[in-house]
Order: sequence, then structure tokens, then C-alpha cells
Amino acid sequence: MNNEKKRLIIIDSNSIIHRAFHALPPLTTKKGELVNAVYGFLLVFFKAIREFQPDYIAVCFDFPGPTFRHAKFKEYKAKRPPAPKELYEQIPKIKEILKVFNVPIFEKEGFEADDLIGTISKKFSTPHQKFGGGPKVQTIILSGDLDTLQLIDKQTGVCFLKRGVKETALYNEEKVRERYQGLNPEQLLEFKALIGDPSDNIPGIIGIGEKTAIELIRKFGNLENLYQSLEKIKSKLKEKLIQVKEQVFFNKTLVGIKTNVPIDFSLKKIQWKGYNKEEAERALRELEFYSLLEKLPVKEMKLF
Repeated sequence: MNNEKKRLIIIDSNSIIHRAFHALPPLTTKKGELVNAVYGFLLVFFKAIREFQPDYIAVCFDFPGPTFRHAKFKEYKAKRPPAPKELYEQIPKIKEILKVFNVPIFEKEGFEADDLIGTISKKFSTPHQKFGGGPKVQTIILSGDLDTLQLIDKQTGVCFLKRGVKETALYNEEKVRERYQGLNPEQLLEFKALIGDPSDNIPGIIGIGEKTAIELIRKFGNLENLYQSLEKIKSKLKEKLIQVKEQVFFNKTLVGIKTNVPIDFSLKKIQWKGYNKEEAERALRELEFYSLLEKLPVKEMKLF
């Protein structure tokens, strides 16, 4: 890690909340309130602060209701069963405790958390030009969703929750190439346009599996080049690609993470100066998270 750079953590809240809810046993307070997702989220949050010592933090949430993807494709996520109401009931508690820790929350009607994460992270892809020569920023996206790997670049990595809420893997460009047999992060969009995404009910192209999709994207770079070079492809596969061209490019509009969502954003807004320890301890005691009192992260005070 380059110590000269400021560090930003962007948290994909919904993916972590879902992971925590399903990974942890049902924890309840004396009042009977279920708080396992809150507890798991805080475990991940505290660990990230201790490990990465961020100068900036942004937490992104899905906005309730349909997104622009639903408007394009009414079957988007149609086969995904709704999360239990006991999970959704914990989200306000997580937002309340994030306020105690002075962490800004971002959500936008019509968009998913991924789109806000993409928008914030890409503001730093062209080094500090958009901020008038401000500090270099190294971004770490904290997520339980591999979709965010497409956002990785030289200044952006993904800390992925591999299992439960404790085991993580840090992805950079090299790690993506290792996992996807030579594909770069930005090529994962092209790859998923071919194979689809069952979890979001986005259909893949019948007859084109992961191996073939990787070979095609690795050889031609992107879908545009692929379709401009069909004469170089065997006739059977060529015919298939011609038949599904419209679907492939439509899939690409669904699986791609937006990076230009209009949001009220500034470096000053996400600068993390720490928190009031007494207020944080009081909030944890109200939730009966006594074991977390000893895990409270220490904010390393820095000059800005």
C-alpha cells in the first residue's frame, strides 16, 4: 500500500447485511428484537476500519423499490425470493448506528447500491483531476458481491467476503486475471453479458458457457470487437452469435454497474474524522453488543 495516498472505503451495505443475516444465528435483545444482521455488519465494519485505517468512508444502500433495470427488463430479479422481513427490519438500526459513527449514507431512487459504489469509486480513477489537484485516493470496496469486481482498477480494489462475515479476500487487477483466466476487471462486463446472471434472472446465451465466453472475450477484447470479427469464428458459433446479438448487448446494459449516478458527493462529505466513544459505547449497550465494546476501532488521528 502506498502510504502517500489517502484511503477510501466504500461499503456495499445490502450485500453485507444479507450475508450477516444468513451466516449468524438469530441473536435477540431482551426486548425480543432480532439483531444478528446488525451485529454481523458491525463486525465487518470494525474489522475494515482496523485493517485499512480509512481517511474517507461512504456507505451505500439499495433504495427500496424498482430500479432502472426493472424498467428495462420486468423479469429482473423476478425469481429471487424476497428477503425475510426480519432482515429488512434491521436496516434502520444499522443506519442509526452508522450516524453514531459519523459515516455518510448514500442511496438513490431507481438505482442499486452497486451503481452508487461505481459512481463514487470512478471519481478517483483519473487521479485527482476532478477535485482540482486534491489528494490521491486509494479505494477499497467492501462487498459480499462479486459483481463489484468489474470496478477494480489501478486505484481500486475489492475486499470480498468469501465466507460468512469473517473470511475475506482482497482483489486487485492481478487477482481478477487469476480467477477469470486472463480477463481484466473491465472485461467482466462483456463476459457476464454472454453467460448471464442467474441470481438476477438475466438469461445467458444457450450453448455459450463460461469457458467459451472467456475465450471469446480474451481473444477479441470486448463485444464490439467480437461482432466486428465474426468471420474469424467457426460457422456454428458464428450463427449462434448472430442470432443472439440483440440479447447480448441488452444483457450488457443490465449487468453493467453505472458510474454516473447524479448524487450529492464531495470529499469533504465522506471525510472520516472518527466518532464519540461514549456515544458509540452507549449505542452498543442499547443493542446488548457487549462483546463489541472491546472491538471498537481506534481512529488514528491524522492531519488533513
